[in-house]
Amino acid sequence: MPASNRPSPLQAFLAALVTLLLHSSGLSAQSIELVNPILAGFYPDPSIVRVGSDYYLVNSTFAYFPGIPVMHSKDLKNWKQIGNVISRPSQMNFLGDRMTRGLFAPAIEHHNGTYYVTCTMIDHKGNFVVTAKNPAGPWSDPVFLPQVRGIDPSLYFESDKAYVIYNSDPPDNKPLYDGHRSIKIIELNPQTLQTVGEAKIVVNGGVDLSKKPVWIEGPHLMKRNDWYYLYAAEGGTSVNHTEVVFRGKSPWGPFTPYEHNPILSQRELPKDRKDPITSAGHAQFVEGPDGKTYAIFLAVRPYEGNHYNTGRETFIVPVEWKDEWPVMVPGPNGVQYSYKASFPEVKQPGALPQNGNFAYTLSFDKQLVPELLFMRTVDSSNFSLSKAKGLTLKLKPETVAETGNPAFVGKRQQHMYCTTETELTFAPKTVNEKAGLVVFQDEKHFYYLCKSTDGGKRVLQLLKSTADPKNPEQLAQVPLQSATSKVQLRIQAAGDTYSFAYSENGKTWNTLKDKVDARFLSTQTAGGFIGCVFGMYATSSGQPSSNTASFKWLKYSGNDPVYK
Repeated sequence: MPASNRPSPLQAFLAALVTLLLHSSGLSAQSIELVNPILAGFYPDPSIVRVGSDYYLVNSTFAYFPGIPVMHSKDLKNWKQIGNVISRPSQMNFLGDRMTRGLFAPAIEHHNGTYYVTCTMIDHKGNFVVTAKNPAGPWSDPVFLPQVRGIDPSLYFESDKAYVIYNSDPPDNKPLYDGHRSIKIIELNPQTLQTVGEAKIVVNGGVDLSKKPVWIEGPHLMKRNDWYYLYAAEGGTSVNHTEVVFRGKSPWGPFTPYEHNPILSQRELPKDRKDPITSAGHAQFVEGPDGKTYAIFLAVRPYEGNHYNTGRETFIVPVEWKDEWPVMVPGPNGVQYSYKASFPEVKQPGALPQNGNFAYTLSFDKQLVPELLFMRTVDSSNFSLSKAKGLTLKLKPETVAETGNPAFVGKRQQHMYCTTETELTFAPKTVNEKAGLVVFQDEKHFYYLCKSTDGGKRVLQLLKSTADPKNPEQLAQVPLQSATSKVQLRIQAAGDTYSFAYSENGKTWNTLKDKVDARFLSTQTAGGFIGCVFGMYATSSGQPSSNTASFKWLKYSGNDPVYK
């Protein structure tokens, strides 16, 4: 890691002295249990930086808005979202993009009092950098880097110089096989944010070009002692995902691969193991509060085969240095669901829980928590908050089956086994008007539990997306008995199924339909890079409307058996 982000020699000495004094007095340092994933749900492509005793972590958000959450921690376990890097529509929007496009693989760094985030706006202007004096924001407008052609840029600072390391085309843009990529480096002026000179290929293909390695990506550069370490993901982001490392005596290389690569891989483990963690890679090293090295990376928790709905999540493992090489030590049978470490736990006041089993209720009387997501941009004129009604959405003609900005506010599905509930107040006037809860994977893969009208009577419907955005399949419908416009809605996830229920009195729950196939919403079925989101959603389905729908609160409870 850059020297500016490492504890000073005095800090390291004092930490070691405290440990020694505790040991000699018969006491032990406080311990913490790091629970995996440290960020549950759709938090892929993590990047982390340490500044003093503070840790800041960012993730990909693709076409959701705000983009690139900024998480803060003191102990690598308890995380609080303090802001978003892309928080203003004037910075960028993703209108017209599918949800699995947008922003790919951000990386965060800190140098001389300034925070930097690099990222890729895929399909459009490409790679960019933004800066801030405070990681909570506000962040600058993006400065695009037209000379950095590829994806997954990260920064490395050394003295007054900066370098961009990124995934790019193979030599002469002539791939030898499908998935043949390279890692390039180019100098960046940290003041003007303009590239300097020409880019150079420092890794061609991967560890061993003769074996046709694919998708060398997510690179980072760090210095330790006299070595520069270049490490990156290899094998693609699915079940063959791994992490590999190279080292050299200069940021420009040449780089030699570690003879025991990959340094992290889950692909050799038995397919039938209990509670599997798979697809591990896209890692970054960071120094923990105990002075030891840790790696944060993405992985997934499938419930069956390669089916998972929680997306790619952020995990942590310890790292050991062997013969001056960093080697991840996940333990027997691969990445564990928890690790013990010898440093104190530091809670984050006011933070929503992010790992293990948890439950909370979001009220909408004052402001929306930064974890909530819109689609592609935010239209602040389309919603309001009040103690009496909660979150009120104006119905919009746009639907989640299209690529606009529908009336939608969502939160991530963070457990295989979880329950999401809301109280909806809505009086539909036409068959086009619908409001309720959607569990959404992408434009062609979602289930919608909604209130509407049919034959002049108020009904509750369960709709399933189809290839035709204008014609979802109706899985179930029941008439609503109550004359009031209020109804409570519930979606329960149970691994490979979802169940949908409702209550008209807030006490008695009725099942609309249970055991609906969750695999339809898995990344394996849908493709792409995102995870499921529960959304409060109101639409007039292509027609103009002046109607509104109000959501009093949103309850979420996750209860995965592995944490019991």
